[in-house]
Amino acid sequence: MKRLIRSFSYAFKGIKYATTTQANFRIHLVATIIALALGFALHISVAEWQWIILSIALVLIAELFNTAIETLTDLVSPTYNVKAGHVKDVSAGAVVIAAVFAFITGLIIFIPRLILLIPHAA
Repeated sequence: MKRLIRSFSYAFKGIKYATTTQANFRIHLVATIIALALGFALHISVAEWQWIILSIALVLIAELFNTAIETLTDLVSPTYNVKAGHVKDVSAGAVVIAAVFAFITGLIIFIPRLILLIPHAA
């Protein structure tokens, strides 16, 4: 049981590291708070919540993997290396794909509900 608890503490230590050192991770956390607030305010359905939560998880996971890959790349290749740059670019590309997916998912779910809030001119 101690090992399990210790493994969770390492995981939270990693999340804390990403939060304190990575501006993009913090931006994604703010976007998470906005998406959750909109979801509650607009009373989205259970199915829509599943898509929102999946989108949030994908982006945060991608960002954590990107941070891990960039940190490891800096460790093994402290000086400039073209291939190390490619590794970093590809991992950043994965984050962009996840973020675009999340953004489009948010638009599909939230825009129709937000439009209903706009008073229509008669």
